[in-house]
Amino acid sequence: MALTSGLSELDGIKRFFGNISFVVLLNLLVKPAWVVVENLVQDRLGHATFGLITALSALTLVVAALSDLGLTPYSVQRGAAEPTFMAETFPTLLPLRGALNAVALAAMLAVGWVLGYRGSELVLLGAIGTALLLAQYGQFLRGTLQASQRFNTDAVLSVVEKFLLLGAVVVLIPVGLTLPRYVGARLAAAAFTTVLLYGLMTRLFGRVKYRWRGPVARSALRASLPFALMTLLYGVNERIDMVMLERLASPIEAGYYAGAYRWVDAVMMYAWTVLPLFFAKFASVSRDAAAQRQLLWFGQRVVTLPLLFVVAFVLFRGEVLFWQFTHSTPAEVARMTFCLKILFLNVLVHAFFAIYSTLLTSTTHERAVSWLVAGSIALNIGLNLVLLPRYGAVAASLNTLLCAVAVSGGYLVLVARRTAVGVPFRLLARLLLAFGLLCGTWYILQFGLNNALGWWLEALLMGVIFGVIILGTGLVRQGEISQLLPGHKA
Repeated sequence: MALTSGLSELDGIKRFFGNISFVVLLNLLVKPAWVVVENLVQDRLGHATFGLITALSALTLVVAALSDLGLTPYSVQRGAAEPTFMAETFPTLLPLRGALNAVALAAMLAVGWVLGYRGSELVLLGAIGTALLLAQYGQFLRGTLQASQRFNTDAVLSVVEKFLLLGAVVVLIPVGLTLPRYVGARLAAAAFTTVLLYGLMTRLFGRVKYRWRGPVARSALRASLPFALMTLLYGVNERIDMVMLERLASPIEAGYYAGAYRWVDAVMMYAWTVLPLFFAKFASVSRDAAAQRQLLWFGQRVVTLPLLFVVAFVLFRGEVLFWQFTHSTPAEVARMTFCLKILFLNVLVHAFFAIYSTLLTSTTHERAVSWLVAGSIALNIGLNLVLLPRYGAVAASLNTLLCAVAVSGGYLVLVARRTAVGVPFRLLARLLLAFGLLCGTWYILQFGLNNALGWWLEALLMGVIFGVIILGTGLVRQGEISQLLPGHKA
């Protein structure tokens, strides 16, 4: 019986690893190309204009939590654990979620007016906000796929909007890229994707007839409020820097920060793509501590190892990521590079500890996580008020790092005290050792060869060395690799 159970768990992990690999492959095909195109957009429109766009986008992301009120993670959690959820509750959630979009859009415009945006800036905020709300509604629809463990289908749909927008911007660049055309392309791509997602959802699950039931809606909202608070807090924590930087310093400083943070978003998209899969998996075994522990050990390596190499690359070769900014001065590129390196230390922190937040929020510890993030926001706002007017984008980068360290320490405490899973300190120590060996070797390589190698050859060589380090530290064993290969029979 034990052997049969072990084989079943191995087969499940193998299938899940296949899901993750497919998601990552799709994002590798689309997201890097989008970053390159967005760099071109910023270079054409200018740092000040793009800084304003990014600040408005950040504001919409903060307020957009009102359009969801935690219903998306609530639906994934309930749908994964209760097969009857789609038939009993979802027909009420669909119209509720749509009505909340209208409330959120009005709130966005009101908050924008309070912050001092007027005229064309408010129109721009409305267009950007509408595009984001449509994208958020699409994520809500995709939650049904995650809950039913249809990860490959969800993976394809997760990149559709970026693919469409990428194509639109590529067409606009030779024609003439202007601010109205760029924002219009974002709105059109979001609208088309939302319609497509709704159509595919009805095809997969059947036509969902709207059925408004007040008690069901009230019960769902009460249950989703912890998720709503957490989503709002995460939105504020991640995006408040951009809004405050544009208001307290200048749109140009916001543009510098946006140029650096874009790469953070691109790299962290790997984690934010993979972690929802683990959220659904953790939720599906919420009463099985042993299964959660196995998922945590597996997920810790899946999330952390690729990001360790990327962080090291940025620390040693980050300047090459700004090769497209031909209209920027060397001093502007140097400032963005400095911000980038500070921000990628923030990525390093998330690489180690983001999965603990996923474990906690998928197993009914949302309130505790929300208190942690609220404390991080208070710290961030306080630091921003003091440092942003004087130090601009550099201060915003440093504040982001300090807050990430503070909240991640809290995750570890909560996991240790409130779950039966435990913190794998030995695994964390081996991961930290691997990163130290990687950085040490990279430094010796650059110092010994006096940076004679081209950055691409240097990165390739260090990639091979990192593979040896991973095997040497026992983070991945050859037996595990062979078990995950196609055709292997347990």
